[in-house]
Amino acid sequence: MPGRRLPDWMRRPIESSAALRRTRELLGSVHTVCREARCPNLAECYGRHTATFLILGPVCTRSCAFCAVGKGRPHPVDPEEPDNVALAASRLALSHVVITSVTRDDLPDGGAAHFAAVVGAVKKECPGSVVELLVPDFQGQAAALETVLAAGPDILNHNLETVPRLYPVVRPGAGYARSLELLARAGRTGVRTKSGIMLGLGEEREEVLAVLADLRQAGVDFLTLGQYLAPSEFHYQVRAYVTPQEFEFYRNRADQAGFTGVAAGPYVRSSYRAGELAGPKILDRNNPKPPLQDDGGTEERKPPEDRTVPEHF
Repeated sequence: MPGRRLPDWMRRPIESSAALRRTRELLGSVHTVCREARCPNLAECYGRHTATFLILGPVCTRSCAFCAVGKGRPHPVDPEEPDNVALAASRLALSHVVITSVTRDDLPDGGAAHFAAVVGAVKKECPGSVVELLVPDFQGQAAALETVLAAGPDILNHNLETVPRLYPVVRPGAGYARSLELLARAGRTGVRTKSGIMLGLGEEREEVLAVLADLRQAGVDFLTLGQYLAPSEFHYQVRAYVTPQEFEFYRNRADQAGFTGVAAGPYVRSSYRAGELAGPKILDRNNPKPPLQDDGGTEERKPPEDRTVPEHF
């Protein structure tokens, strides 16, 4: 296991600026995943007046081994949060608004209706802005996913986080197949989809390539690959520091696999420079998402014979 000292390619100066402080002021009491998850890019992103909003409170009902967000009994849902997030996005003049949440297994719909309310408020307050959501798995509830999609997000992100073998340790409570099915279901509605994984958790190269193939089979458009960094000594520890050359290898393989956009690098996170990854042409409302091409290696997913929609996926 590598030591606590970062390799040379991971080192960078600690930033502090008036712009960073101004972003904190503009955000007010609104939660951000940048702060709650101790993101290493906080200073850079706040310095550019960008942030990723964290809704449904700062306490998660799951205990993923990699995540710094607080765990335990969650707060009641704040009915004013949709308007507060929308106003903060407007104050920051965001053209690309990214919204994520803690996982709320305590709520009947997993927080889907609240997600939809936030999307509606942001679209009203920031007309013309792209809205990207990074959602939990909603425990596989098809109706919850439909509620979120009906609100009209431009991009639906759901991270696989790691390879299937490591799920029991790194992502307990989640399911690899369930997450893939969420992405596939969302993509079939025409919304652009996105996912990401962390590297350095102990995965093998062939396992990563298999995940990329699974994501393409699910029709995912955008991919992010970044280095895992343990938030503390009490979290899952880094097993390896992935070199820039290895990230470039994965970027090239992802490009060859047909992803529309790929971001790969040590400090890449799922919402890092999200607007740059998406690009204006990709999100042209008059340019609908093309159907996933069958290259002979992908079986078309068929609905049940009775055409009923299952309650869970």
